[in-house]
Amino acid sequence: MDPIELFKALSNESRLQILQWLKEPEKHFVPHEGVDMRTIGVCVSQVTDKLNMTQSTASQYLSILQRAGLIRTERIGKYTYYKRDEEKISELAAYLNQQL
Repeated sequence: MDPIELFKALSNESRLQILQWLKEPEKHFVPHEGVDMRTIGVCVSQVTDKLNMTQSTASQYLSILQRAGLIRTERIGKYTYYKRDEEKISELAAYLNQQL
């Protein structure tokens, strides 16, 4: 775990909001037909619509969160779905608890 990269990823309000929404995606996103958001995740268009921003900006935010290890991706057909990596988030929480 690279704490600096994690903190950089978390230093943006929109990226934090994405992580919060992905914790309970069924409450915050309109589902894609046939996709279980809890197990598969949400696609960039769902995040784009929710944040009311361009797809390129949403993709960039998701990419930063992915590189930091906070979210995982799964490709199905032409869509890439994003969901939280709960294991990495737990590791971050344990790290913070230990350090602070």
